[in-house]
Amino acid sequence: MLQLSATFDLQQDVVSSIFKKEATVGIIKEYSGIVDTRILNIERDGGVLYSWKGETGTTRIGKYDPNTRQNKLLYTFDKQVCVSSCSLNKEETLLAVSLAQRTRTEERLRPVSKCLTLLIEIHPINNTKVLKAVDCRVRVQFLHPDTERDSVLESHLLLVAEDGYVEQLHVMLVRQEGYRVVMLSPECLARDRVAEEFSWVQWDSQTQRLFYLTHREKAVLKCVQFSHDRDCETLFELVLELPSNPFTCMRFVNLGFDHHQETQQEREEMRMVVITNNTGSMCVCYSQPACVNQEITYTIVLVHRGCSKTFSVALDGTPSPCSTDLLPLFIPIGYYVVVYLSGHFLHCINTRQQELLCHSLFLSGVDAELGVLGSDSVVLSLPESSLLDLNTGRMYTVDLNPSFLMDLLHCSHRRPDAQRLAALHCLLLYMGPNAALELKIIDWICDNVMPFDTFDQIQEFILASLYRIIYKKCLSLDEVLPYSSVFEKKKVPEALDQVPGVTCTTELHAEPVFKGKARSLQGYWEELQWSTEKMKYFEAVPNPRYRASQNLPDWTKLLTTLLEKSKNKKASNYLRHIEENTKQVLSKVDSWNLDQKVVLLFQEEDSQQRALIGLMVDKLREHLNRHLPRLGKKKIDVLVVNYVAKLLELIRRMLESVWLKYKLGPLVLCLKQQGSSAEWTVFHVMCRILEATKTLCLPLPPGYHTLLSVLGVRCLPRHTFLQYVDHGVLQLTETFVSRLMTDLDNSDANEELKFSIVKRLPESMEQRICHLWDHPISSACISRDYVRGLLEKHAKTKGSMFMERDEPGFRPEFLPLTFLTKILLDVEDRVLNPFEEQENVDARFVEETALKQTLILMGFQDK
Repeated sequence: MLQLSATFDLQQDVVSSIFKKEATVGIIKEYSGIVDTRILNIERDGGVLYSWKGETGTTRIGKYDPNTRQNKLLYTFDKQVCVSSCSLNKEETLLAVSLAQRTRTEERLRPVSKCLTLLIEIHPINNTKVLKAVDCRVRVQFLHPDTERDSVLESHLLLVAEDGYVEQLHVMLVRQEGYRVVMLSPECLARDRVAEEFSWVQWDSQTQRLFYLTHREKAVLKCVQFSHDRDCETLFELVLELPSNPFTCMRFVNLGFDHHQETQQEREEMRMVVITNNTGSMCVCYSQPACVNQEITYTIVLVHRGCSKTFSVALDGTPSPCSTDLLPLFIPIGYYVVVYLSGHFLHCINTRQQELLCHSLFLSGVDAELGVLGSDSVVLSLPESSLLDLNTGRMYTVDLNPSFLMDLLHCSHRRPDAQRLAALHCLLLYMGPNAALELKIIDWICDNVMPFDTFDQIQEFILASLYRIIYKKCLSLDEVLPYSSVFEKKKVPEALDQVPGVTCTTELHAEPVFKGKARSLQGYWEELQWSTEKMKYFEAVPNPRYRASQNLPDWTKLLTTLLEKSKNKKASNYLRHIEENTKQVLSKVDSWNLDQKVVLLFQEEDSQQRALIGLMVDKLREHLNRHLPRLGKKKIDVLVVNYVAKLLELIRRMLESVWLKYKLGPLVLCLKQQGSSAEWTVFHVMCRILEATKTLCLPLPPGYHTLLSVLGVRCLPRHTFLQYVDHGVLQLTETFVSRLMTDLDNSDANEELKFSIVKRLPESMEQRICHLWDHPISSACISRDYVRGLLEKHAKTKGSMFMERDEPGFRPEFLPLTFLTKILLDVEDRVLNPFEEQENVDARFVEETALKQTLILMGFQDK
């Protein structure tokens, strides 16, 4: 499920490098001279701080730069010391170190503090200042603010004490002799008390935030935001429903690694971590160890959603006492939170689509194993989707494994629908736009074209792919745009809302309190505050999520208006408005596809699909303006046009992938030949795409119906083809019927098909199509329409006297026809010809057609 990529190896990247460097100058002769190498901290830039003890009795601190893959010696203690915490400022001029001190036998009569905290000048190595000498552990952490200045002569250091307080030291620096950087007035450093009376604290280096937990009457999570101008403010507070006294001793998260911790802290009562995402989401995750009943419970507080999810998982195996081994890791991967318990399960929780369990992936047994980590590994979760194995000194980046997820889709006979749906969403949403991966998913859809019992994979593919293009733009779009077709069902199938062995309860949590000045609540905090406030609105209004299927009544009404070609001014204006929407979308699609297309779509005027495209733009724009006016009309207009254009482009890519998969060429468009088995498969897939989009009332690219009808004629028996037409599966577009009339000859079978199609056409299209069919019946039809129209015009005039015309071509031996022809010739001169734009239609044509029809009826001539 997860793939781990090694980014740092203490032995290869550090120990071997140190050995090569020091062996060259004769300091050490073998690896054993480098002992007790330990990772101390990971700074914001990814640099790894570490210490090692040499055979000469010294302790050294170095830094590994992941960008240059180089090691740098920072400082050397002339004796062996126990470094419990370490941090380096951004300019690499100051080093803060906490030393764990143990009382030797001969020193027991002298009082010695348990922790000595030092601030050392290292550019070059110069003064050392003692910051603290106390009987509690102190973690040190420099701030790494975002600044555009190249040289900053000011550093800020956090001292986080085990006694439950945080101090910020402001260290002013001065440059001497052009290169030396030393502390200015080190004897009187300014200090601020940032936080106090807490039992748990977490540092977020990427965002420069400090989270801490206080517990008086209730557990309250607070957050301090540090800015580049040395200010810090408590911007956020949230009441949590935690067990009483959840932490009996101080817990540090992301504040380095203390390898000299006292053995009395043998057990972790609770594991807790705060995970944020730059889109404005925040999750508070915590869990307690599994006990004798072999059930573990973990909670994800979705602050941006205003609720919490508590999961209980029954563990397999024999009962065992509570231990830290049964505390799961919380690993952030994009907007997923992976809950991992070694040897038991892996739960990939979707923090943005949290309504149903089927959008989160739960795995157990062999599927949940992480192969590179041994059973005895001590693994810590780091920010930025990383893991650290303390035993081996290796760091890994963690990501979802697309190959494993594709295997989940293919193993349909062994996997429940909920797992396959969750895997499909992981692939489409998290893995991002990946052409090769998308092609594999389309191949899977072709191999499993019929819908599953609980969901339609084509609908899921379309909606999830569309959601992917907008989910990073605004967190609240999750609540107003669809991402799954499951919600179109009247009742969600039980198989999608239940996972064997897992129970889930949802509760609303207390509203967070946002503090600080207005200028401070910008960026992330502004988005989070707006999302939490908007959730109350979404809970109050009915149907905040857009559903294109609800456009069906409007679509039916628009279709009627379109077919009747109403002259009503209001209806005409609305049709023009819809057409303008369509033009915007199709121009966007054209700009994306300047290359040669494999499938001929967007090549014709499909009035119905064009109208549906424009209607979707109109309704979606109206929906977003109603529920998210904060985005602004211009941004919404762009978003909506891109959304609908992406829908059409997505269907085009699906069709082209299928076309290439089955190696169809231009001969497919020829109506004279019978279709192959590959064409039948493509026709079946296209029918399923039509069914999936029709259920959701989604438009198709203009030309889709023509292409489907062409394949239908080639692949289906004639009577079955007509049944498909009568049931609305196939549409008789004017392009298709025109090609049918001209490409097929007038054999008995083809003539019967043409007659059957013509009688199913609307009257307006029938008149145009008859001019393309060279057949006596079509000629008779044209003549009747011509005469009817001409005589209707004649009846409205005052009439005309019959005038003898001495012109060749008349046949006096058949007086009725002669009389009619003379009337038509006379009327042609007096009234406007209603068919003047049509070729080869006049009195002579009517005369010839009438004579030919008479001869056929009397049996003197064949058809």
